[in-house]
Amino acid sequence: MSRERLTLARGTVRVFDDGRYWEFDGRSRRVEDINPEAHVDDLVTVPARDLRDALRRYADLYNDDLALRVVTDGSADDDLEYLMYSEVSFELADGELVMLLDHYDDDVPDDEQPRGVVQGRIAPLLARKRMWLVDVAENLDDAGRYWHVQIRIGFNLRSRTGAQLVEDGREIVELIGASIGGLTPATVADLLRAGHATALLGQPEGSWLEVKREHYPLQDMKGRIRIAQAVAQFANADSGGLVVIGLATKKVGSVDTINAVTPIAPDVNVRRRYVQVLQNHLYPPPDALSIEVVHVDGGDLLLIAVPPQPEELKPFLVHGAIVDGDVKGSFISIVRRRDDEAISTTAPAIHATLAAGRALLRRGRLPEDPPVQ
Repeated sequence: MSRERLTLARGTVRVFDDGRYWEFDGRSRRVEDINPEAHVDDLVTVPARDLRDALRRYADLYNDDLALRVVTDGSADDDLEYLMYSEVSFELADGELVMLLDHYDDDVPDDEQPRGVVQGRIAPLLARKRMWLVDVAENLDDAGRYWHVQIRIGFNLRSRTGAQLVEDGREIVELIGASIGGLTPATVADLLRAGHATALLGQPEGSWLEVKREHYPLQDMKGRIRIAQAVAQFANADSGGLVVIGLATKKVGSVDTINAVTPIAPDVNVRRRYVQVLQNHLYPPPDALSIEVVHVDGGDLLLIAVPPQPEELKPFLVHGAIVDGDVKGSFISIVRRRDDEAISTTAPAIHATLAAGRALLRRGRLPEDPPVQ
């Protein structure tokens, strides 16, 4: 019997010879084991509906559900047998096409429920992509060396290609990997370096994250004081923080929430200018402060990472202050972070710090609290 007589699905995806050959937009793939496989480049023009129909007809004829595995490494012209599968595959759930995402993590959660962790972190990303969480399952390998979480994602098939869905799936996996233990300055920075800035859309600013649509106006004193205060507030915090320039926010309720990626125009001198401003307006210099330009589609992002600082360096002082909107260049300001806002340190708190330091120098011990009357 010819392959044409055994065609199970038409359109851009066809299945031949008892399922041993699959064809994606004219490129033939031989099934080496149980599941068919495709390179992501095979799926560039393949509508999601065609993937669903091919899997449906195969399941109806052979009474066998299977997953279509996707390779993203190498080239579509390579032999896929020697390339690793990506985290993304496609299968049927109650007859509908879903993405199956696999994430392996060396950090095994202690008491967290995987569905709650995953759903909470990826909910904004799924909503933006018109997707929804179907199921989450987890298991440990026999030796407990890694944690495997498997996520099924449902989606609207309209106007989507297989390749677009693979890219969406990989972005979701990146966000899951970054947030299993909770998003941190380091994991957010890793997401941005990996090119997944859009995965942060819908995520809130908070006690360790500050984002700006565009550069601080470093040409005037107010802009220089503002960036110095932004860095100082995280240097004075217990956990450090991250400033990202090139992301915009809007108010959702009372929370500033990331709603757009707004890349800034490339500038070979921009990092040097930020370094100079912080050197001139922030004292002492924070330990291991990092200023990094990350290239993304449409321009650049600027990341200023502030790791947790030794207590003996605190408080970090800003040369300059903004009082009722006016710049006071000769003033010194001390700022710290509360929720998603910078607040000035009060005069009593500053005096208490200075008094404690003087007492320690003079007497070798901190002053005792006055007796309660």
